[in-house]
Amino acid sequence: MKEMMTLSPVTGEKLEDMEQRIEDLLNYMEEVDQSGYYPQLTVVRSWSEHNPRISGEFAKPRVFSWYLSREIKRLLLKNAAIEVRPSRKKIALNDPVLLDNLDEDVWDFTQKKLFLFRAERIDLSIDRLQHYTGTPAEDFQRYILFTNYDMHVEVFKRKFPDCVQPARAGVQMPAYHHKLDDNLGVTLVNIGVGPSNAKTCTDHVAVLRPDVMIMVGHCGGLRNHQEIGDFVLASGYMRSDGVFDQILPKSVPLTPNYLLNIHLQNALEKFQLKYRLGTVYTTDNRNWEFVKKRTVEEISMSRSIAIDMESATVATNGFRYRVPNATLLCVSDKPLHGKPKLSGAAQNFYNNSKEKHLEVVLSAIDEIKRSNPAGLPNDSLRAADEPLMGGI
Repeated sequence: MKEMMTLSPVTGEKLEDMEQRIEDLLNYMEEVDQSGYYPQLTVVRSWSEHNPRISGEFAKPRVFSWYLSREIKRLLLKNAAIEVRPSRKKIALNDPVLLDNLDEDVWDFTQKKLFLFRAERIDLSIDRLQHYTGTPAEDFQRYILFTNYDMHVEVFKRKFPDCVQPARAGVQMPAYHHKLDDNLGVTLVNIGVGPSNAKTCTDHVAVLRPDVMIMVGHCGGLRNHQEIGDFVLASGYMRSDGVFDQILPKSVPLTPNYLLNIHLQNALEKFQLKYRLGTVYTTDNRNWEFVKKRTVEEISMSRSIAIDMESATVATNGFRYRVPNATLLCVSDKPLHGKPKLSGAAQNFYNNSKEKHLEVVLSAIDEIKRSNPAGLPNDSLRAADEPLMGGI
């Protein structure tokens, strides 16, 4: 195995030649990984006066090779040079020392997005993701949908009968992958109910650097003029889920990706569906109606139009890990207006809404692919002191 491999810009180089050199570099990264060492990737930016060399370690680079290939290509086109060499010996996942290298409290979250996750975290998250979803991590696509209903899974499987499915029964968060070349397909994960599950899954999905995360769920409608079956497109979130209170202050504002919301709104308009834009209130208490007075006070102050148990949690991790995200919900009940979620009415609603719900989201993703083939801009998710890779 080579001690180091370098890619430098080549003036007048054909695009296919550059792509072949990038593929050779990624193969070398995988070779280093397989040999028991973390591959360290260094970007040399000659134009940067204060920070010309930026580096980070990786694990299992084959799993998200589409992302590495895209980012390395962008850097070469800006005349950066790329170096890869073996770094430290890999830490076994059952070594207690591993946890000392995973502590997010000592991470620098203003790291450039290419180097956001440490190698140990990548390694462990990929292993856990495969355990929870029952599918190989490399099967995950760029566009990831989260649901907590089997009916959305049924619709997805009918639409994509050849999708990759869990290899074993009984997995906690089964995933289904409509695979396309270069990971341009769609993944649906049934995360189950509640913000804890939403955090667990997005913690690990984020290391794959997806282009999009969308929560596709149901909600309680909170306004008089909403009807069962209406859609809710989140424009903001009221965080009452409690999951991140010790990690990210509740005073930090969270909003969905603007362009992603525009595409979802266009799809709703195309299908002539009734919807409202507004704040989604996310709670960790499924029986919040039992403390109605306290909850309704917060709902009123926040001007929320819908209540659920996962949306703000997904959005928070999208914000923390810089993944463009959005929420499209469908009103399944109106607990404040004498229409609680009861078994019979709920089943009728599910049967009438499940096809259209996924159809809207998949239509929006098709538009995103056409208008932003290199991924949605996520400048708004960067910290103020974190310049772009092409900056100084």
